[in-house]
Amino acid sequence: MTRLLLALLLSASALPAIAQQMPTSSLAGDSADAPAGVTRNTLPESMTLSDRALLLATDFNRLLAPGSAATSKTGDAVQGRVKTVLTRALALLGTPYRWGGTSPDSGFDCSGLVGYVFRNALGIELPRVSREMAQSGELISDRAKLNEGDLVFFGKRGQVDHVGIYLGEGRFVHAPRTGKDVMVSSLESGYWSGKYMQARRVHGI
Repeated sequence: MTRLLLALLLSASALPAIAQQMPTSSLAGDSADAPAGVTRNTLPESMTLSDRALLLATDFNRLLAPGSAATSKTGDAVQGRVKTVLTRALALLGTPYRWGGTSPDSGFDCSGLVGYVFRNALGIELPRVSREMAQSGELISDRAKLNEGDLVFFGKRGQVDHVGIYLGEGRFVHAPRTGKDVMVSSLESGYWSGKYMQARRVHGI
């Protein structure tokens, strides 16, 4: 698992998106572009591309390593399903955003990414758009009780318009908006913290 994830994150196709990440404050939408021009916080400019990728690979390895939060749930079967979801999601880092996209070949919008991951990782079919996903599964009302693999939802004026997959340790993977790639962002600070609305636990994990 660790070697696979390290190789994936250091691959040439994933490096550009990874190097831009954690945390970010870009805007998102389920099926519409958000205003451009929002500044993003990046890793220190003095770090080389390979340094940044290695740092992030180490972080993800720690999330998925035995004994980490990602393996703290009861039951090997549940642990295995969660790992499968997270690994599948992280394998898509660097895939371009595309409005209405549902595959790595064409690109993803936010709900297209989530649907693809759960369909291909576990054979679970989810509703197509984020606002419908936010009505299914088990509601997790307390952010402190999030588990890896939970769906996290964002929006404005009380309406959900964005979704991602929680990775643990205050981070989630998602497809932000046109011009951005599938990436990891912080749930605990910055833009996404303020837009967070709720979480749902998918039945079966």
